[in-house]
Amino acid sequence: MSHRLTTKDILALGFMTFALFVGAGNIIFPPMVGLQAGHHVWWAAAGFMITAVGLPVITVIALARVGGGIDALSLPIGRKAGLLLATVCYLAVGPLFATPRTATVSFEVGIAPLIGDSNMALMIYSLIYFALVIAISLYPGRLLDTVGHILAPMKMVALAILGIAAVLWPAGTPLPATESYEALPFSNGFVNGYLTMDTLGALVFGIVIVNAARSRGVADAKLLTRYTVLAGLIAGLGLLLVYLSLFKLGENSASLVPDAQNGAVILHAYVQHTFGNLGSLFLGALIFIACMVTAVGLTCACAEFFSQYLPLSYKTLVFILGLFSMLVSNLGLSHLIQISIPVLTAIYPPCIALVVLSFTLRWWNSSTRIVAPVMLVSLIFGIIDAIKASTFQAILPEWTAHLPLATQGLAWLPPSVLMLLLVGVFDKMSGARSVTAHQ
Repeated sequence: MSHRLTTKDILALGFMTFALFVGAGNIIFPPMVGLQAGHHVWWAAAGFMITAVGLPVITVIALARVGGGIDALSLPIGRKAGLLLATVCYLAVGPLFATPRTATVSFEVGIAPLIGDSNMALMIYSLIYFALVIAISLYPGRLLDTVGHILAPMKMVALAILGIAAVLWPAGTPLPATESYEALPFSNGFVNGYLTMDTLGALVFGIVIVNAARSRGVADAKLLTRYTVLAGLIAGLGLLLVYLSLFKLGENSASLVPDAQNGAVILHAYVQHTFGNLGSLFLGALIFIACMVTAVGLTCACAEFFSQYLPLSYKTLVFILGLFSMLVSNLGLSHLIQISIPVLTAIYPPCIALVVLSFTLRWWNSSTRIVAPVMLVSLIFGIIDAIKASTFQAILPEWTAHLPLATQGLAWLPPSVLMLLLVGVFDKMSGARSVTAHQ
């Protein structure tokens, strides 16, 4: 018999989902956008929140409709292509970028201001940090208790204090917008939302959320879908409120640190100015909890996924992923962000296409002939955008600079829409064919 979740457990599931999302990127990127966008901050915020709130929530809902796994969502592109996409997503939000970044951000915000940012200090910190991550991740069945009932509420209270302070006690004055935000605030915000990795995170966390509900005895598919959707909506509302306050914080703290290189510097300057040394300790604790929860969720999800395809147990993979993430984290925050931007710029477009098209599958005679070509085109032009954002931009031919929306970093969007129209017409003219499991 399938159990139902109590209201308290539904809220805990929502808080857990919110806590899994709110990690390093969610806290350091909005203040930077707020500082750089100046008086255009709310246009930039609107674009940012499409990719950093809207898409992750839609992704959670899409996954809930198919049972919580990226493998089910990617059925229309075939098993091998779907497995490749899933592997890339899990590696990006796992041991290559997002998980190591949680350690580097929590170190640079909470520890480095106190003891310095030497390589040895980072190594010692990362060893302790990932030892804790591994210890918690070894018991995924307890996530709803450890994260949903304890760590997530602590994280939300701390973020609420920071957000309210940012609105009530601005610490400085806004600066004029940078050249890029003066020209294109909305699209710059949109592309910067990629850096939170939340849509990729949602593709990974979907199964974690479903399994957390299953751990409470929920077996009915419709109930699992309903609870996962509710969890996604609760998380989305939380993200929206956090981002609005952090945009405000960044905008109003601009004069404190006009030359800030990342959001961690802005946050530390604001808290130090407003609350003094005690505030710095508070910020360090907040970032530590926020990053720790996200790192645990990512490690659990990656170990769960790779244990299906590798001859290694879940617990062995937790150790391997934790140790690898620890090694990567010692590259430092700036290097990690620099490397991740081109990769995310390339893989986000096909993931966006997959999620959006998953809601249209019933419209087509064959979902494969729709989804696969659109994702392929979005990937090709996403790679062009990625090369443009890297140190190899000189190798691109001249015509790529004149593509529609190229200056906005969205060169993939028009050809993807055009391909959708073409294959949509072809699908309707071709008549009925065999359908996928989705339909």
